[in-house]
Amino acid sequence: MQTILLNNGVKMPILGYGLFQVPPQEAERCTRDALDVGYRLIDTAQAYGNEDGVGNAIRKSGLKREDIFIVTKVWITNAGEEKAARSIEQSLKKLQTDYVDLLLIHQAYGDVFGSWRAMEKAYQAGKTRAIGVSNFQACRFYDFASVVDVKPAVNQLQCCVLCQQNGILPEMARYDTKMMAWGPLGQGADDLLKSPVLMEIGAQYGKSAAQVALRWLIQRGIVAIPKSLHKERMVSNFDIFDFTLSETDMQRIEPLNQQDTGFRNFADPNYLRRIIGMFNL
Repeated sequence: MQTILLNNGVKMPILGYGLFQVPPQEAERCTRDALDVGYRLIDTAQAYGNEDGVGNAIRKSGLKREDIFIVTKVWITNAGEEKAARSIEQSLKKLQTDYVDLLLIHQAYGDVFGSWRAMEKAYQAGKTRAIGVSNFQACRFYDFASVVDVKPAVNQLQCCVLCQQNGILPEMARYDTKMMAWGPLGQGADDLLKSPVLMEIGAQYGKSAAQVALRWLIQRGIVAIPKSLHKERMVSNFDIFDFTLSETDMQRIEPLNQQDTGFRNFADPNYLRRIIGMFNL
């Protein structure tokens, strides 16, 4: 598996399996399927409600713990130093491990600095190998990263050919923070999966539009975590390491960018109310 090097020297797989909206009752099977296919990065979160299933799957997989890169995230309602610290311990228990490989602040709301202090302590104690953030837009990211002691290793953002996140890259580069893409296939959007440009490029290599879209991300050094409940699609999403997009291909994809910062309005109070209501742990 191809890897990227985080700003603290930890190697992270460039392609992983994401469990957002994977039902808790399906999480163990899906994680086992993903591991069987060859994925070694597994991305979950407290808010997903499926850390238990992930932990069961990893325990039963027969794989060495050090060969699997586990990512989880501290949710908004667990923000603050004390609550975040307790939630980290709960996540480790559910995942049945002494440490995770990457721990993220899930959303840029609440007492993120208190959460970060708890995460820094977990990092220093060996309970996580790296720490980072998720859904921190450019201004918020700079405001945060410029003052914390341990600089974020990763910022997980909505990123795909339709929302390319070009604007935030210079700010992340200041701290050698790597981007991790959620929704790397546009969450099933026809604009991506049926894109004539992606389909034409894919035809040159015997690949689908989805495979081209994932390949485009990893060639930019962006970690992708596609999700599927179906093993055959997991296999297809994983089959992107036997071809390379040309510079011309990459340039043809650039104009597909529709909304650079993604399709979520993080400045809308109603959005915050909605997601807290959805995931009120």
